[in-house]
Amino acid sequence: MSEQRIYVRFPEEADAAELAEMNKRNRTFFEQFSPSTPEAFYTEEHQLQLVIKSKTDRMEDRRYSFVICHKDDDRIIGSITLSFVARGPLQSCMIGYSLDQANNGKGYMTDAVKLVVKYAFEELKFHRIVGEVSPNNPGSIRVLEKAGFHKEGIARSNLLVNGKWEDHQVLAIINPAEEG
Repeated sequence: MSEQRIYVRFPEEADAAELAEMNKRNRTFFEQFSPSTPEAFYTEEHQLQLVIKSKTDRMEDRRYSFVICHKDDDRIIGSITLSFVARGPLQSCMIGYSLDQANNGKGYMTDAVKLVVKYAFEELKFHRIVGEVSPNNPGSIRVLEKAGFHKEGIARSNLLVNGKWEDHQVLAIINPAEEG
């Protein structure tokens, strides 16, 4: 793997303004494939509340939120989340992510997914990670495939996006330390 030009870290309160700006700048782009978000989501105050909540979620093993930062100047270029944490016999979670449109196609998201998957398997001891992607978003499907995820099937009428129930391609990766 080439030297990574990005790194991931947990968000901090000081990131709220930058997160609000990134989301505002990319609103139309992100909403093509994601459920609509309330207007408040795009404010610094709301982003601050999400950062504070992310710390509690992490401590309580419910959800793990990361920001993706560019190594050159430490600016935030995206976010990535492990959610729907299920322990017990499942030991699984779902991965979701977004990347500033200006940074698409540079391999940053693939690198970020690989870093978070490594953390999920090695530190959090998950067995399985699932990703669900719109079939109309082939770039995102490629990201997961390049990160080692395999297609499992289509979840029909899976997510309400822009007032319409959309199908999603389901992809998953199994912890290689536990396979076979």
